[in-house]
Amino acid sequence: MKYLIVGLFAAFFLFTLTSCESSSNEASIDSQEQILVFSKTGGFRHDGSIETGQVAFQELGAKHNFEVTLSEDATLFNTDSLARYNAVVFLNTSGPIFNDEQKAAFENYIQNGGGYLGIHAASDTEYEWPWYNSLVGAYFDGHPPVMEAVIEVVDANHPATKNLPSQWTHIDEWYNFRSFNDDINVLLKLDTDSFEGSEHPGDHPIAWYHDYDGGRAFYTGLGHTNESFSDENFREHLRGGLKYVMGN
Repeated sequence: MKYLIVGLFAAFFLFTLTSCESSSNEASIDSQEQILVFSKTGGFRHDGSIETGQVAFQELGAKHNFEVTLSEDATLFNTDSLARYNAVVFLNTSGPIFNDEQKAAFENYIQNGGGYLGIHAASDTEYEWPWYNSLVGAYFDGHPPVMEAVIEVVDANHPATKNLPSQWTHIDEWYNFRSFNDDINVLLKLDTDSFEGSEHPGDHPIAWYHDYDGGRAFYTGLGHTNESFSDENFREHLRGGLKYVMGN
């Protein structure tokens, strides 16, 4: 009998220990930061760099302990769903992508302290939505062919730039912009003597950030080429942008 009692006690102890470990692991997973990587397109579609960008964010999430949801489902832009996310990434979105209810839900998300990170064609998105223009910081206004250019760090103290070289040579599709928000803080600009086709000679911003309408916004014009998302400098740039918009 005493052996049976000892055995039952041991089994109960192991069950309790296992349950506690399971609960601890679940709590750890639940406490991870969550980001939504959204890539719906209503205009030009960057198929290759959307795919490689998704992989890059999944790998960054695994490395830096945040959970990544990949989606092109605009119905996620409702109050309950968006409340799950510490940041929303617009990965080469384009054109009209939301209805009025979804726009209102996203505005509410930002106004309640949400974070927005826009990549490349995110500035080629929702041209008829002035609030979004102010959020992203500028609209796309054409580009020369893909070519090499020298990127210069304007502010080396921001998380998105502090691990970058002061000058960085990179191949990408260099956007020109219009309808700038005067409140953006420029992080990176292009050396306009290093490539052809700039419509902002001597002062060509290519990445910036700002606090906006209760939340935080970061935009980078890089990210057209598939290879960009394998570039460690670009990954550091994105990771730093995420840290800023998530308030880390």
